[in-house]
Amino acid sequence: MKGNQALTAPFLRLYALALLFFSANAILNVIVPLQSESLGASNSQVGFIMGAYMFTCMFFRPWAGHLIHKHGPVPVLRILLIVNGLALVLYPFSGLGGYMAARIMQGVCTAFFSMALQMGIIDALPEEQRSQGVSLYSLFTYMPTVIGPLLAIGLWEWGGMNAFTIAMIGLALVTGLFGYNVPMHQVRPSEDATAEQKGALRQLSAQRPLLVCSVLMLTASVVFGAVSTFIPLYAKQVAYGQAGVYLMIQASVIVVSRFAYSKRIPSDGNWHARFIGAVCLFAALGTWLLSLSQAWGPVVFYGAAVLIGMAQALLYPTLVSYLTFILPSSSRNVGIGWFIAMADLGVSMGGMAMGPLADRFSYSFMYAVSAGLAVIATCMVMLNREAKKRTSGA
Repeated sequence: MKGNQALTAPFLRLYALALLFFSANAILNVIVPLQSESLGASNSQVGFIMGAYMFTCMFFRPWAGHLIHKHGPVPVLRILLIVNGLALVLYPFSGLGGYMAARIMQGVCTAFFSMALQMGIIDALPEEQRSQGVSLYSLFTYMPTVIGPLLAIGLWEWGGMNAFTIAMIGLALVTGLFGYNVPMHQVRPSEDATAEQKGALRQLSAQRPLLVCSVLMLTASVVFGAVSTFIPLYAKQVAYGQAGVYLMIQASVIVVSRFAYSKRIPSDGNWHARFIGAVCLFAALGTWLLSLSQAWGPVVFYGAAVLIGMAQALLYPTLVSYLTFILPSSSRNVGIGWFIAMADLGVSMGGMAMGPLADRFSYSFMYAVSAGLAVIATCMVMLNREAKKRTSGA
């Protein structure tokens, strides 16, 4: 096939749909913790509400892959756009219980949405363009987090709940109408998908590199989840701290880092302990600076955003690239799906497990514990000599 199909109009529409779909969440990640706190929620309750999103996404992701394999992405996409619209409309008209229900609905929708679009992109593109298509999809899902937090702060401080209501209803309608007729290649139905997944899971039981990467990503994701969940509340305790500015800096660093370092991310199937360990140290130093920000001020606070953004940008693609080389081809997709599920679980636990620490002690203490977890992740990388030797001989 001639030309770069990943940049043709049908695929650009898919990327635009991804941008619209995740725009609401970029706003909700700031508004929901602030509104929950104003309604009397504790940090533990905020953590559970926010964590329910990724936990549900993790739980439904394998089922989503099976149903899309069986029925194709188009009918699944149309149903989930309706459910997602209902979830967005639920936020302005409900209290804490409604927030939990809406987060769960969004988690289900995100599991199906991401699987449907990625499988549609992969199935429609030639092999040599698939990585570019998936990378562009990932980039467009993250673009809303650059400006979304600032919009959310503007809605919260100046627009009030009326502006928030209009924004959620507008995003629900625009995303639903735009996505309902978006062109998508029909994935070939597969009745044997469940049997194939069970066989692959049996093969994965002996894959130590997958276990190491999954535990490492789980640990790091707890740190990332704690940052994203509680920054809107913690920023109010930092002199001149602004949650929207912090999240914008962090998101910008992620986008820029993935562009600037895309060719430097190891992609040779070897276990690069020094590189991965350095990335984990960025996360450790960033969260340690966060724990000191209340006393040391905004320079330290925003410096933490840069370091954590770099860690978040580099760790995930490095580990995924490593797994694509080390896992057997027959179980690679299921193995990477398991790895992604561990990342989702870690983000959810960052809210659910760290919220009680913030309640019992303080945000500073909670972020200090997060820094300790990142140090543990660094030690895991450097001590993983057996995986390094095994991979080097692959």
